[in-house]
Amino acid sequence: MKAQTALSFFLILITSLSGSQGIFPLAFFTYVPMNEQIVIGRLDEDIILPSSFERGSEVVIHWKYQDSYKVHSYYKGSDHLESQDPRYANRTSLFYNEIQNGNASLFFRRVSLLDEGIYTCYVGTAIQVITNKVVLKVGVFLTPVMKYEKRNTNSFLICSVLSVYPRPIITWKMDNTPISENNMEETGSLDSFSINSPLNITGSNSSYECTIENSLLKQTWTGRWTMKDGLHKMQSEHVSLSCQPVNDYFSPNQDFKVTWSRMKSGTFSVLAYYLSSSQNTIINESRFSWNKELINQSDFSMNLMDLNLSDSGEYLCNISSDEYTLLTIHTVHVEPSQETASHNKGLWILVPSAILAAFLLIWSVKCCRAQLEARRSRHPADGAQQERCCVPPGERCPSAPDNGEENVVRHYFLYQTIYSIKMLL
Repeated sequence: MKAQTALSFFLILITSLSGSQGIFPLAFFTYVPMNEQIVIGRLDEDIILPSSFERGSEVVIHWKYQDSYKVHSYYKGSDHLESQDPRYANRTSLFYNEIQNGNASLFFRRVSLLDEGIYTCYVGTAIQVITNKVVLKVGVFLTPVMKYEKRNTNSFLICSVLSVYPRPIITWKMDNTPISENNMEETGSLDSFSINSPLNITGSNSSYECTIENSLLKQTWTGRWTMKDGLHKMQSEHVSLSCQPVNDYFSPNQDFKVTWSRMKSGTFSVLAYYLSSSQNTIINESRFSWNKELINQSDFSMNLMDLNLSDSGEYLCNISSDEYTLLTIHTVHVEPSQETASHNKGLWILVPSAILAAFLLIWSVKCCRAQLEARRSRHPADGAQQERCCVPPGERCPSAPDNGEENVVRHYFLYQTIYSIKMLL
């Protein structure tokens, strides 16, 4: 009974694999039990699904997905892809020069998350029928980033990864002590995840570390943030800000990028950046300088010359690779020099005084006109002598021809102007 069941299975297998073409020989063959392998691929990269067999003639190879979709077929010495599922078109091939040596592996191009699943390879020769099962798992891990943001009066660190699969493990540490962070923002797209994990660090001078782990790809990324003590500088001075990678994170042969930027009013402006792969340095601020000798020693400290008041702000050094990001923050306060402060103080005194003098001039002229009108009302025009000017008590009228009231007011305005200038000086 068992022999009949096994024989029936072989006949059904052979018929389903071959149809009317590429039939496995029915005489003198043995069946080899199925073995299973796990292959891990990375999104958009090429992989190989392994399959081997004992050398033999009249080789027939069929690859299927989930035992339903035809992936690749080979018999009578060539490919037969007429019934290949469209999703695999132009993406599969065999190692044709190795088939005679027992290699039925499938070369798979540009794998996607939709390609995940079980693939079965059926191989038949004149003396043998074998099946090999391959479980394909696909992972995604686009390089994460650590960002520093200002939101009104709050400061945030954000660990972010644009595309990751499967769901990663994210951990935070403050001063090397694990902390819980439950504000993870997650969105899905084509089965991959986009994740932001923010942490409020307002008013904190602690160091922070964020780790994102993809367990399938066995890949881990770490972001580290450090706040340096604030610096107070005078206008026209220069400032030197330190920035160095940590040996525990960066190996000498690892490619990385260094970016210096300044944050003011919540906006970043890039001052300079450096690429280790090309040793290319770009500087966007003419007063910024790097020491090339220090760069050769992996020291990316920077100098900013001839400071002005607008240079106050936070300066961020970002050293990033595929595995690590190190952020170092410097806060710089630029204060006016003593000479500038004295000059500004004089201006602050002079400007209000000038405004006050102008107000007094206008008020005095109005008073002068009022006095003249009062005297005219008290002494009608009867030929009596009228005083033709109005000055403070004890002062003499300026000598001028008697040309009427307008001349009186004009001379009085001149007198008050000279008097106000004397008071300011």
